[in-house]
Amino acid sequence: MYIDGYLYAVPNTRRDEFIKFASLSATLFKKHGALRVVEAWGDEVPDGETTSMPMAVKCKEDETVMFSWCEWPDKTTRDSAFEEIMKDMEKMGMGEMPFDGKRMIFGGFKPVVDV
Repeated sequence: MYIDGYLYAVPNTRRDEFIKFASLSATLFKKHGALRVVEAWGDEVPDGETTSMPMAVKCKEDETVMFSWCEWPDKTTRDSAFEEIMKDMEKMGMGEMPFDGKRMIFGGFKPVVDV
């Protein structure tokens, strides 16, 4: 298994637009091999003094921190899927993401504990 993790901030006024965009994106990820896609709207995400999730994504007062992940069967599937996903998004005219992608934090992870 391979995991992609994401952390970003979404404007509260664009919540419904984000959910629609994320749902369409998840469908494409699944079409190209993802096992699971989870988009979680921040509910209890405290500000920190030294570091925190809101600080990491420069979350503004009118935004909510999102924590998302995508499970893949392996890194090879994930790597080969991304080019096709981007092509499909373009064909569907999905346009820009309903949040500031420059403040998104993301990475790929190899699980070491999976209970």
